[in-house]
Amino acid sequence: MADTAYSPHEHLVAPGRDRPELWRLLVGLVIIAAVIVAMNMLVMSGLRLVQSDAQMRDFLLGRTPFAMFVVLGSFAFVILGVGVAARLMQGRSLIGIIGAPGLAVVQFWRVFRVLLAIGVVTLILPPYDMGAPMTSNLSLGLWLVLLPLSLLVVLVQTSAEEILFRGYIQQGLAARFSSPLIWMGLPAVLFAVGHYLPDQAGDNALLIGLWAGCFGLLTADLTARSGTLGPAIALHMFNNLTALLFIAFPESLSGLALYLVPFDMSDTGEVRLWLVVDFMMMLVAWLGARFALRR
Repeated sequence: MADTAYSPHEHLVAPGRDRPELWRLLVGLVIIAAVIVAMNMLVMSGLRLVQSDAQMRDFLLGRTPFAMFVVLGSFAFVILGVGVAARLMQGRSLIGIIGAPGLAVVQFWRVFRVLLAIGVVTLILPPYDMGAPMTSNLSLGLWLVLLPLSLLVVLVQTSAEEILFRGYIQQGLAARFSSPLIWMGLPAVLFAVGHYLPDQAGDNALLIGLWAGCFGLLTADLTARSGTLGPAIALHMFNNLTALLFIAFPESLSGLALYLVPFDMSDTGEVRLWLVVDFMMMLVAWLGARFALRR
């Protein structure tokens, strides 16, 4: 049953079967890391020429709109790195990793509009707040002015993560191993590790990592069922729009948010309460995406 449901995944995986060796995937990841580090070093070098150490600390934490534009926009280096690695190590194109462009766009919009509808319904249903007054971060006027560019950089960031994890890594593993436990599970584990931040989240770090791992499995499922990265990018973007543009944590990545929550990631009680809500919303959004793909 899983094989039949995941048959569209073969459209993404087949081009990599000519060069399925695991060492190629690993060397490719080194190439991707090298591109990301080199490009970010160039950007940081330029910024240090015009900003003080204090300004750089705030910049790296994404506490201003400009900082967030640069931080999120820099995920384009991930896409560049994947494109270079895929061409050199597997003879593949970046478009081939994303899937048929027309179909990817259609599937993205089909899923994204269903998720937007779910978001609107969630906003109008009780409870109407997060249990404590939120803090205004940006004025509504400024937030609306920045919104088009904000949407663009969030799209870049979420697309980059999906192209790397559900694209390059998942498809590379699937070209070598037939079991979904490997080609779905391992990228999800890596995605969870990347979101394990004990310095910021304290005792909540493990739960946040677990949330990210589950999210990785669900986006892997959507990718395998659809045969493009369009639905996974739509689900990822919907999730990050809420966390980056509407309601953010005050300590980091808050520069583009309309509101800030009245607690930080390390606040064990408050964050764990809302992680339960986030897990439920993640499942509802995934089911909504599945529904959209069936239409």
